[in-house]
Amino acid sequence: MNEFPRAYARRTLLFSLVSVGMGFTVLFPVLAPLGREIGLSELQITFIIAASSLTVFLSTPIWGRISDQWGRKRVMLIGLFGFTGGTVLFNSILYAGLSGTLLGWALFAALVTARMMHAGVMSATMPAANAYMADITDSSNRIKGMGAAGAATNVGSILGPAVSGLAVISLLTPLWAIAAIALLNGLFVLRFLPELPRQHSVTRPRRMKYTDPRILPFVVVGVLMFTGFALVQQTMGFRFQDVLGLTAGETARTFGIAMMLSAVCSLIAQGVIVQRLSLPPFSLLRWALPLLIVAFTILAFAETREALTGAMMILGFGMGMAGPGFMAGASLSVSPEEQGSVAGVAGSCGPLGFTIGPLIGGALYQIDPAFPYAFAAVVYLLLFASMHWIGRRVAVHKSDS
Repeated sequence: MNEFPRAYARRTLLFSLVSVGMGFTVLFPVLAPLGREIGLSELQITFIIAASSLTVFLSTPIWGRISDQWGRKRVMLIGLFGFTGGTVLFNSILYAGLSGTLLGWALFAALVTARMMHAGVMSATMPAANAYMADITDSSNRIKGMGAAGAATNVGSILGPAVSGLAVISLLTPLWAIAAIALLNGLFVLRFLPELPRQHSVTRPRRMKYTDPRILPFVVVGVLMFTGFALVQQTMGFRFQDVLGLTAGETARTFGIAMMLSAVCSLIAQGVIVQRLSLPPFSLLRWALPLLIVAFTILAFAETREALTGAMMILGFGMGMAGPGFMAGASLSVSPEEQGSVAGVAGSCGPLGFTIGPLIGGALYQIDPAFPYAFAAVVYLLLFASMHWIGRRVAVHKSDS
């Protein structure tokens, strides 16, 4: 184990996570205007995201446990190559919708089915990657390791919306480009990511429950946090288009720039706050939540491009602190042999939030465009008010361990 090239493995993993981050964010600036172009309602568009997120939520813990048996690298490769194939299928159906070959409910059903199939396989990547990072870090630098992984993903999140700028060619061009990038990333991991020692794959890991008292506080925080974040992120494309009076292509570019700036702020938070200050996980969360409440409040009332973009930047900075605090806290609460399982459970909190959030956001947006952001602000206020109680549960459990 001492001979394992930790530094080389860390750099290779982080480089790979850049393109993973690109894959996760390139769709968001494009899907809202693209969905409207093919005749889908706001609720139908957000339902596609919710259905795929539900699939990721159900699949992620399974892939996390499988990575304990099969190995982290093998499961990452399944996710990356599955992402490529799923994107090709999804794009092909979108093309059929744009060309008029497939319309109405048949188009909607085909998109939901394809996205769920896509999500079921691509969900293998992140729990395996997070467990890999946990395997090559110890408890003294786990938060920094998770922060570095989050920072790498956020670099990709900066580049992903930049790729959406290819919508000037066609609305589908960014999605074809990301399919090619995912394929190249899979080949990169296959060639350069070192295999971990096999000790984590010898025995069948036990299934970790969401109600496990060691991680339950983090599950509560994670699901609520990502529900509010997803509710906002999945309706912001509509918000930019409607408030600013933009065309579909202009919406993809303008919202893409705002997402880039949001990801830059998230990267700054992870590079400065997380990496340089040795703060406990719950301290990071306590700092982040007020910023996120401010961002949601601005989004509820913003009427200009500058205000919308500024709120997105605050949102990015807050999530840049909250994400590593959540993941590291969950990782540190269990044993080294359970890192795959906890990565799966913690990693599924985001998809569960992205299942609930878009449905609420899409429904509220159709009632009043300000409602999703006001609702998110209330959710985060309740979460912030509960942080002391949740933190005490963690402290009590650690004292008993």
